Parts: sequence; C-alpha cells; structure tokens
Amino acid sequence: MGCHSVLPKRSLIRVVRRPEGVQIDPTGKLAGRGAYLHDRRACWEKSLRGSLAHALKADLTPEDLGRLRQFMQGLSDREEEAGEQA
Repeated sequence: MGCHSVLPKRSLIRVVRRPEGVQIDPTGKLAGRGAYLHDRRACWEKSLRGSLAHALKADLTPEDLGRLRQFMQGLSDREEEAGEQA
C-alpha cells in the first residue's frame, strides 16, 4: 500500500470491503476484497488519503473513515518511538 518497507506478515493488518462497509479483519479470513496495511499510524494516515480506497476499489464513506481512524488511534508510530529512545 502506501508504505514501501517490507515487514513480516504478522505486522500487517487486513482491511476488507464488505457489503456492510469497510472493516478491520483480524482473522484475515473474511470474504471480500482486502488490502493489508502496516501496523504503523503513519502508514494508515497516508493510506486513508486515497490509496486504501483505490486498493479496495471502493469509495470510503464517512462511517468507514471514522471506524478506520478510530482503529488507527490505537496504533503506535514506531518511527516516533525510535526517536524518543535515542
């Protein structure tokens, strides 16, 4: 998606387009068109600006964006944390 670093699949989060809207797929097994995002807030912020909608071939509704942004708030921004440790 929007981030270009390669991370192990366990650090990726699947987002899936379903008839009832776009949602997080913690199992990775829900039916529907899916896309994987890194578990970093910066990646989600970039993806929510358009690349996620493109990957899912869907327009994200305000409700979809609200759910995804709420989930995103629980993610850490590892680059920020790394800077704090230095």
